Amino acid sequence: MLWTARLCLLFFVSSLGVPVDRYSTKGHQKLLLISFDGFRWDYDRDVDTPNLDTMAKDGVKARYVTPPFLTITSPTHFTLLTGRYIENHGVIHNMWFNISTGEKQPYYATQFKNEWWDNGSLPIWITAQRQGLRTGSLHFPGTQPSYQGESQTVKDVEPRFYNYKNETKWRENVDKVMDTWFGEMDLDFVSLYFGEPDSTGHKYGPDSPERREMVKQVDRTVGYIRSSAERNGLTDSLNIIITADHGMSNVYRNGLVKEIILSKIPGFSFSDIAFHLVDFGPSGMLLPRKGMLDTVYKALKGAHPHLHVFKKEEMPKRLHFANNNRILPIILFSDPGYVINGFFPVQTHKGEHGFDNVEMDMKPFFRAVGPAFQKNLEVGPFETVNIYPLMCHILGIKPEPNDGHLDVTKHMLVSATEGHPKDFKSNIFVGLAAVAGFLVVVFIVLVSFHVFKKKTNYTGSEKSVPPESKEETHQTPL
Repeated sequence: MLWTARLCLLFFVSSLGVPVDRYSTKGHQKLLLISFDGFRWDYDRDVDTPNLDTMAKDGVKARYVTPPFLTITSPTHFTLLTGRYIENHGVIHNMWFNISTGEKQPYYATQFKNEWWDNGSLPIWITAQRQGLRTGSLHFPGTQPSYQGESQTVKDVEPRFYNYKNETKWRENVDKVMDTWFGEMDLDFVSLYFGEPDSTGHKYGPDSPERREMVKQVDRTVGYIRSSAERNGLTDSLNIIITADHGMSNVYRNGLVKEIILSKIPGFSFSDIAFHLVDFGPSGMLLPRKGMLDTVYKALKGAHPHLHVFKKEEMPKRLHFANNNRILPIILFSDPGYVINGFFPVQTHKGEHGFDNVEMDMKPFFRAVGPAFQKNLEVGPFETVNIYPLMCHILGIKPEPNDGHLDVTKHMLVSATEGHPKDFKSNIFVGLAAVAGFLVVVFIVLVSFHVFKKKTNYTGSEKSVPPESKEETHQTPL
């Protein structure tokens, strides 16, 4: 019995010197992923953004992040949720389409096309729930469908013709997430979407005063989110990641440039096309009729100095936009400032996205704050596919197969600074605890050994030496 107690004491004391990884325990860390649609990486440079600035000081700021190509809303958001490039997760466009019937569904209707989203890649909501966590999503692209028959613990899809600019609604949505979902329902992960400053950037352009005013509204909302987290007692447990799906670029028209109009290109005819997705910004796809692929390709290739034309198999590997059956045989995209028109110009936006993801105007912003993140740290650019493994790590869940790497972002985490000079006091405490634990262990072992040896010697002498011969044995020279 005495030895059992001693062993328990040894185990307890020795454990005092062992540091604990706070970020490997599932359920101890919560996470809120927020997307402000179309928030370009440099939108805080021409506007006073005190709340975003404070968040950067309290956490991590990236110079910018790079979204996948095609740089449009639904595909890039699904990359955030899966960590996969668009060709791998299969949500290749904002619009659901059927090449057999020629049918197309706009963005909002596509949110309700389950087969468009549930095509093999599991979003983080479902992965987390299968590992014991509770999740929610409010207005985030991909929220409505179920995945392999499963949905989030709770979800909210915006109504048709939703006013994305209404700041009062924004605050109501924040209250729902913070007060009810995190506070009352104790969810572990929530995704939250705001449709601005994308809409304002489209309508007025990214350099407009209207866009700058909308960035101020975003900043006020960031402040409200953080104060709400504090009000609900979430400061020590909730991590917040704020980013976007893409940036925004000015569109040239009104005679400033030669516009791209496919119907006016010599040798090209829509009669050679079985199905097309054009008139939706600077990118498009074409399905030529049988036997017309080369004819269509040769007519378009080099037809305009700012139009890029690729056969599917010739797409640059860096774009990761070819290896999927949904992607049509010919892919088009234009240089910044230009949009692709079909029969005649019908687009009126002053700002657009959908350009090559190498363009700086397509880069979104990134901020992160919370107990898992370092403070006042600015990091270099990285691809948004790497946000998914970062989120899985914070939540303590095993990720699905993905195209990201935790190594790209782990330097943002507090756990990555173990042994770093900035944690000198903490390391000294751990070191002293380890030394103290070791000395106590040595002391207990020595005392126990001494007591055991003394008891053994005493018992052995009682059994082996007759009482009358003790003195004689003691006097023996040997």
